[in-house]
Amino acid sequence: MTRIVDTDLTLRFATRTVHAGQVPEPLAGAVMTPIYQTSTYIQQGLGKHKGYEYARTSNPTREALERNVASLEGARYGFAFSSGLAALDSVMKLLSQGDHVVSGENVYGGSHRQMTHIWSRLGLTFTFVDGGDTAAVAAAVTPTTKIVYAETPTNPMMRLCDLAATGEIAKKAGALFVVDNTFATPFFQQPLLYGADIVLHSTTKYLNGHSDMIGGMLVTSRDDLAERLGFLQNSSGAVPGPFDCWLALRGTKTLALRMRQHDANGRRIAEWLGTQRGVKKIYYPGLPSHPQHELARRQMKGFGGMISIELGDLGVARRFVERTKIFALAESLGGVESLIGHPASMTHASVPREMRERMGLTDSLVRLSVGIEDVDDLIGDLEQALGDD
Repeated sequence: MTRIVDTDLTLRFATRTVHAGQVPEPLAGAVMTPIYQTSTYIQQGLGKHKGYEYARTSNPTREALERNVASLEGARYGFAFSSGLAALDSVMKLLSQGDHVVSGENVYGGSHRQMTHIWSRLGLTFTFVDGGDTAAVAAAVTPTTKIVYAETPTNPMMRLCDLAATGEIAKKAGALFVVDNTFATPFFQQPLLYGADIVLHSTTKYLNGHSDMIGGMLVTSRDDLAERLGFLQNSSGAVPGPFDCWLALRGTKTLALRMRQHDANGRRIAEWLGTQRGVKKIYYPGLPSHPQHELARRQMKGFGGMISIELGDLGVARRFVERTKIFALAESLGGVESLIGHPASMTHASVPREMRERMGLTDSLVRLSVGIEDVDDLIGDLEQALGDD
């Protein structure tokens, strides 16, 4: 397996973001990993090549990104995909008809759509529960359960999954524990340390951090899973191009710096929102009022820049999201710029209304992706958007 990570894991996180998984470029000694913009590679003879035959199978730029992110997660193997949903697609392809998945109910809307509209039709079965309720997760397990799937924190309700407890449930069931770590990033949370078998990322978000590419990533330390995921990556072919990999690799170099600022801004804005009369409820695990705040402190090193707020009325929510000037009304998250979104009509529109309402994902819920701008400017923007004038 060419994607095995041999980086010295005794190096601290910020050092690994810059250096892990990268080797000196042999031709000119370029400091930055080059963009190997090629579809194929010359062979010296039949069966004789330099380790590369065809770019769907392997590409040096992609491999550098795969090694880098694997190192940041403390994993041995990484596999890059053309999107986060393409990564999830390969996870589901580990299963066979009749297999069962226990999933948190508040996952990204695209993940829920893929599970229910594609994989259910092809013979997989799903049970959606509150991933923060370990008793409910355990009760949902059946003899055919092959995957326990979690996001933590969740999108957009900011629920947490107890990683250690859920990992034990999956292990006891003989199932894989798969964790979407997109919101927290490996800077704040490393699920493999708590029993996860596979960690998933939308590299589109914080890992890239600049809102200029689409990508996904799976990492694992298990040899058997790595062999299977490598096969699926090559056979299904949903791989990113080298330029997108280069952009994501550029992004991970500043991940530690950016996440510190996202976290500082997120905490400050969450506290400020708590003083605003028009805000009915705040969903942010960094606040002591969050019901899982102690769990967040135990398994996370920070809380990040994702905040959801309940405004109590669709008209108020509409007016708010349309009045911000720095917070851009747009889908996605995790970029250096601040974004504001309306999950019920945007990221989670495909989730059935009754399911959204059961989770508290109302038509008046607004999600903030707090960027790295000056926090006083961000607060000023939110203040004027919440105002009555």
